[in-house]
Amino acid sequence: MVMQEQARRLSEPLRWGKREKAAMASLLAVVAAALIALAAYGLTTGGKARTDCIRVTFASTLGGGDLHSCGAKARQICASGAFRSIGTELQQACEHAGFAYRAPS
Repeated sequence: MVMQEQARRLSEPLRWGKREKAAMASLLAVVAAALIALAAYGLTTGGKARTDCIRVTFASTLGGGDLHSCGAKARQICASGAFRSIGTELQQACEHAGFAYRAPS
């Protein structure tokens, strides 16, 4: 008798009662609220991108080098003409930032 009831119970699909449906609805509501909050946080935080920055990545003796500067320091780097090996990349970065570029001599 016990085995017959076991076989019948296993052959029928599970039924969702009121309690299970309420638990799933609350779980889905919490997940949806968390996703909405995360999206709102992602859209409202962070600083604005500066337009007066230069960034040049170049090959160096120990791997990749990175030249990054903003504002007056970037203007000084563009006007110095001191970076001979990365001249073309630096020129493009300076022109993109709106700074005058002086070619290395």
